[in-house]
Amino acid sequence: MNTPHPSASACSSSLGLLFRQLRDAMWARMERELASAGHALTFSQYVTLKKLACGTASVTDLARAADLNPGAMTRLLDRLEARGILTRVADPRDRRALHIDLTDAGRDMWRDVDQCGARVRERAFHGMDDATRAQLTALLEQARDNLLSPD
Repeated sequence: MNTPHPSASACSSSLGLLFRQLRDAMWARMERELASAGHALTFSQYVTLKKLACGTASVTDLARAADLNPGAMTRLLDRLEARGILTRVADPRDRRALHIDLTDAGRDMWRDVDQCGARVRERAFHGMDDATRAQLTALLEQARDNLLSPD
């Protein structure tokens, strides 16, 4: 009985698998960097800090960025607020809405955490010149955008 041979593309790294391996490797390296700097953060907490470092965001925006449901994001924000990293204040124009901002301690933490991220990015780009780094980034953005665009 002849067993069909898998195609050459099935035997090599698939694009999806490669993306997953890259993401997992980057986060594993980031966790080590954060731990060595004394920061105990989950990936979702890291994404939340990063988003807030760019300015005020809503719970919905943060949940979308961290790929969490709004209830899970509220619990995450509770934990970060208890640690003094962020503050939530009701919007005076709409009491149902909140302004979520990093505290001074949160901004200080972010500066250190951002340096951890810079070290991880530098490790990922090791051995690549600036042109190659820019090309890789542009290609990854194009692949992402291709997949996100409506049919």
